[in-house]
Amino acid sequence: MIAHIARSCAGEPPRLAAIEAGTGTGKTVAYCLATIPVAQALEKTLVIASATVALQEQIVDRDLPDLAEGSGLEFKFVLAKGRGRYLCLKRLDQILNGERQQELGLSEASMVDHSLVWRQMMRDFGDGRWNGELDTWEAGVEDAAWRGVTTDHRGCANRKCGFYAQCPFFKARHALGDADVIVANHDLLLTDYAFGGGVVLPAPESSILVVDEAHHLPDKTQRHFALSARLGATAAWTEQLNALAGTLAQRMGRPEVLERIAKGLVPDCEALKAGMETLGAAVAQLPFADRFRAGDAPTEVCRFPHGQVTPGLAEAAGMAAAPLARINGALAEVQELLRKAMDGDSDWANPLEAEDWLAPVGQAEARAAAARALLEDYSRTSNEAAAEGRMARWAGRTEQDVELVSAPIEPGQLLSEHLWSRCHAAVATSATLTALGRFDRFFERAGLDEAQGVQISSPFDYPNIAVLSVPKMDADPKDVDGHTAEVVGLLPELLALEPSALVLFTSWRQLNAVRDALRDTGVLEAGQFQGERSKQAMLKRHRRRVDAGEPSYLLGLASFAEGVDLPGDYCRHVIVVKLPFAVPDDPVDQAIAELAESQGRNPFMEITVPDAALKLVQACGRLIRDDNDHGRITLLDKRVLTKRYGRALLDSLPPFRREFGGQALAKSGPQSVPLGLVDR
Repeated sequence: MIAHIARSCAGEPPRLAAIEAGTGTGKTVAYCLATIPVAQALEKTLVIASATVALQEQIVDRDLPDLAEGSGLEFKFVLAKGRGRYLCLKRLDQILNGERQQELGLSEASMVDHSLVWRQMMRDFGDGRWNGELDTWEAGVEDAAWRGVTTDHRGCANRKCGFYAQCPFFKARHALGDADVIVANHDLLLTDYAFGGGVVLPAPESSILVVDEAHHLPDKTQRHFALSARLGATAAWTEQLNALAGTLAQRMGRPEVLERIAKGLVPDCEALKAGMETLGAAVAQLPFADRFRAGDAPTEVCRFPHGQVTPGLAEAAGMAAAPLARINGALAEVQELLRKAMDGDSDWANPLEAEDWLAPVGQAEARAAAARALLEDYSRTSNEAAAEGRMARWAGRTEQDVELVSAPIEPGQLLSEHLWSRCHAAVATSATLTALGRFDRFFERAGLDEAQGVQISSPFDYPNIAVLSVPKMDADPKDVDGHTAEVVGLLPELLALEPSALVLFTSWRQLNAVRDALRDTGVLEAGQFQGERSKQAMLKRHRRRVDAGEPSYLLGLASFAEGVDLPGDYCRHVIVVKLPFAVPDDPVDQAIAELAESQGRNPFMEITVPDAALKLVQACGRLIRDDNDHGRITLLDKRVLTKRYGRALLDSLPPFRREFGGQALAKSGPQSVPLGLVDR
């Protein structure tokens, strides 16, 4: 792995590599040893982008220090996070001093009083016990409380801020300039790219990029560049805008330019409100179908085939977009005027208050820009939209509001144009990049058509330490009730095989049904079901029970199928209740399948099955985490044996010893003897 990465990064363009490195390979050490010397020799900065902040911190707090100590390499490294993960001292000071009147109505107000946690933050930061990073605030903080004391680039006064010298974000930002290695995450990488690159992170052209857990990047790109707007909330927001502009002009001594902008906003807000009502009437004519989301209110969805919005809806969106564009421009002008006032370039009566207004005006401008982008997207003709990249578009309706959404279905096109083609060299790596043994699906979704793909197998002796069992079952999983009844009958005996287990479901409906059916058995005493408490609380309780020698079982959905590290006795049995096929009514997946069909492809075999194979590998990967691990995997879905795609799914898994056709009741362990029909 080291050799391949080094050759790729130091060779001729395109310097793009995709490496699937099995669990236990030591891929972090490999890509660091390969890229740090090359980056230093070429005078480039190494940017490592992980999937989550937790993985970032693991690389910075453990992996890189160990590497520096053991390798003899000399390099400086730093952690980089987005601005929203840092405390804004200005906003915290304003809140604690009661200066919130200019923000009233501009954000969703919380009914909870967060003043206690805000005061504690100020005390701990002032005493040096806290560095102002969200991720180091050990007590935890609600999203609503944190949103009140952080900001974005629109609300930041930069060097003009009275708290600039103490600012946690800028202290961290200054450290980037001297670093040989910057450890970021996917979200920060995409945010920097959205601003043109080189804004927070080094310019792509001066960077060698390593994307760890790269299988997440296409989905994150899709979500990052999706557009959405709620019709009712946007219409109601127009009243708040008028109040904001009027109050601002008054507080600044009614300068002529602010009076002009405030008066101009009145008819534009009225026009926007009328436009949103017209748009709402057009949406009401759409053929909605019922669709339910876990944890949310029932949602009706209308998806637009091939992303083509109906002519009437497109026209209505255009009518609403026009005044919103003027509002967006007016708010951007106010932002610029506020910055000039802070520089002393205005004759306003109260220029010192300009800094206080940056955040609320910036928040309003950001909201206007987001809604404007969505409405303009919906107002384009189908040909114009096709020329800019294919999008999935749909409307979602609840009792409270209607939301219009537009999401890219070809994230690889965005990544190829703005990331891979610009950076000096790039490495995408993960334990799961291939699907059905091929890189094709990942290359298509990530836009890495020119990359070299290399598979490096895990060093684990899978045949001797793990068993994959597929018990005999009668019900097809499409028969939800019948399959659930069989699962309920099998689970108590399966869970009794090992002291710990992770049971993975694909739907809330089946998870809840199994929980209800097992309520009067002894299983629930040792089991925890997702939704009963937070994920972290579940994992903490699970580890505590295992450490105490008590049985413990985790039962959850896809969020437990990857990114959960349960080595050794914390997980001796992974039970996959159903093959992880995508939900058939997801609007983005439907649009992707629709596009594939229009190209003469088979979306089920070319997209659905490979995606399911990848998810199945990730789920099974929860079992063996180090050299001393052992255990079993049970798959409660007979389609893996009866359908023609089943063999391909099985062959995509590590070479576990296999038990087919019977239920094995032996405890797992190194070189345990498999029962039933054995497929070696």
